[in-house]
Amino acid sequence: MRRRILLAILLAVTVTACALGIPLGYTALQVVESLTREDLAVRAQQIAATLDDEIANGRPVDLDTVRLAVPTGGRLTVSLPSEGERTLGPWPVEDVVAEQVPMSRQGTVRLEIDAAPMRTRQTQVAALVALVVVLTVAVGTVVAIVTARRLARPLRHVADRATRLGAGDFRLDRARYDLHELDLVAEALDASATALAQLVQRERDLVGDVSHQLRSRLTALQLRLEALTMVPDQDAAAEAREALDQAERLADVLDELLAAAREARAVDAEPVDLARELTAIANEWREMLRSEGRTLRMRITPGLMARVTPARLREAIGVLLDNALRHGGGTVTLSARSGESVGGETVVIDVTDAGNGVPDELAPHIFDRGVSGGGSTGLGLALARALVESDGGRLELSTARPPTFTVFLPVPKAGDLPGLNWPTGRSPR
Repeated sequence: MRRRILLAILLAVTVTACALGIPLGYTALQVVESLTREDLAVRAQQIAATLDDEIANGRPVDLDTVRLAVPTGGRLTVSLPSEGERTLGPWPVEDVVAEQVPMSRQGTVRLEIDAAPMRTRQTQVAALVALVVVLTVAVGTVVAIVTARRLARPLRHVADRATRLGAGDFRLDRARYDLHELDLVAEALDASATALAQLVQRERDLVGDVSHQLRSRLTALQLRLEALTMVPDQDAAAEAREALDQAERLADVLDELLAAAREARAVDAEPVDLARELTAIANEWREMLRSEGRTLRMRITPGLMARVTPARLREAIGVLLDNALRHGGGTVTLSARSGESVGGETVVIDVTDAGNGVPDELAPHIFDRGVSGGGSTGLGLALARALVESDGGRLELSTARPPTFTVFLPVPKAGDLPGLNWPTGRSPR
């Protein structure tokens, strides 16, 4: 795209420069020659007038009286019917510029000068015109490069933003380009990201609600079937056991479907070294906190690995640090440790600060879209939760005072990264 813009502008500048420069050069050459000939014609007319006066007064024609009117190195030829041709000055070279005017006494005056000085001036003027054309093209090239960069960089950024959005990265991008049309596209992409994040969140909530309801019904069904297996009627007990087996298989299928749904959402997740990733994130935010007179501390257990999409992790932690910067106070602490959850081993990331905390009436709705206690848009925390949950994790407000936001991320398992042999625990033979 950048190359096309550059070539289009250069072509337009070159064609314009040539279309104006060639006629301008030709006109300049003609002007130089015209001025030279006009000067010669004026001099010849002055000489003719002087000689006419001498003849009219009955004096003999003397060319020395008009010597000053003859250009340096020029040749004067006066033709009179009664006296023939009389000349003054050296013989000119082959390439001359000549002008001839008539006299009132039936004669002619002819002035000739060497054309070399005129050709030199024409060459200088042509070179000046060519220099102007070259400078115009050079300035046009600089303008084309600057314009191409100014247009191509935002276009590439918008294309990358659309690619990330298509890949499931719903992070908002506040970059604007001072170009109305591109800014409209960026705002449309942000609106689409927000809508898609809401859609994914509703889908996730629906899946969670449906799975909870199904599990509740399956659990109630299994309890009734277990009770039926204890009845005295052997046939009824056998049928109850068969039905109980089917209910247990259905519960297993439900677990597999939910696991597959979580895996599909986290398709781009990969094993990430949290110490390295969180250190890079902290370095980006440390200077901004320092400019506000605050500090950022880190407490990270070495060797922690989490299965997460790096871009989503950077954005989610960035939202939490930005929230601590805008609404919190004192020292901000970023920590990571191992933990346990219902689903097994997890990695826990905490972001906390020494501010006043989250008001009690706001705490239950802190992750709702549009909810904010500081006059902001109320989209950041909702988006951060959606990003974390897209990789199979959770984001919670663990304590309101001091404000502590906790991210729970799954630990990588064997097979999460092809070609990587994960150590397995020893088992007795």
